[in-house]
Amino acid sequence: MMADHEKVKRLLKTARGQIDGILKMVDEDRYCIDVSTQLMATESLIARVNADVLKAHIEGCVRSACDCGCESEKAEKLAEIERVIDKLAR
Repeated sequence: MMADHEKVKRLLKTARGQIDGILKMVDEDRYCIDVSTQLMATESLIARVNADVLKAHIEGCVRSACDCGCESEKAEKLAEIERVIDKLAR
């Protein structure tokens, strides 16, 4: 299963638009809390996109590796997930 590419692209373009708006806010010397609020909204959106991509990876690539019976491929995919979880926990 692949992530819905069109949905991912749409959400990433939305995040890019938000970042462009934040840059404009900084140029306009807008109130710090307003800038921070927009930054948090953008972070939240990107985190949601990342969660969708990771879910698709687990449901597709990882499941496929586990079903194929190849222990080395299964171990590799599970190790990838462990590394991602470690990065997300930081």
